[in-house]
Amino acid sequence: MCVTFDRLFGVLVQLLVALALTACAGVSERSPFENELIGTLPAEKAVEKGKTHYREGQFGLAEQSFRRAVEEDKNNVEAWLGLAASCDHLKRFEHAGRAYDVVPKLAGRTPAVLNNLGYHYYLRGDLARARATLMEAKRRDPDNEQIRNNLDLLDSPDARNVWEPKVKLDQ
Repeated sequence: MCVTFDRLFGVLVQLLVALALTACAGVSERSPFENELIGTLPAEKAVEKGKTHYREGQFGLAEQSFRRAVEEDKNNVEAWLGLAASCDHLKRFEHAGRAYDVVPKLAGRTPAVLNNLGYHYYLRGDLARARATLMEAKRRDPDNEQIRNNLDLLDSPDARNVWEPKVKLDQ
């Protein structure tokens, strides 16, 4: 078997590239002083900001952050869910509904998605649709406490007092 210089050189280059990649793999750890958001995608930064604003009850700022994340990454399920939930809190139900239209297409009809969607219908005052959606979520995850709590909410006397959407007068 005769090995040519070109073939030997090609194998040597491949070996050097592999060694360089292996050496770089250990360098990826962050220093304890580095901001944890440095090096992440812009959508991830916006999602983290949105989650912080949401936890603090700043739903307008959360909505802006989640919207920015969705603009950066149209396939980010967490951004779409955060956007929908923020819009629900702001009583922007049509905007929330459009965001909820996207989520099942990206993530499927998971128990978490169905639970959020059922709560969205509850907030809109569509109790029948809320119940059907939450029952589907419960069938998929019977031990989920959040789903059970939302179903209990539908059975409470307060369920009839949810905010009702405005009726269009020019029908």
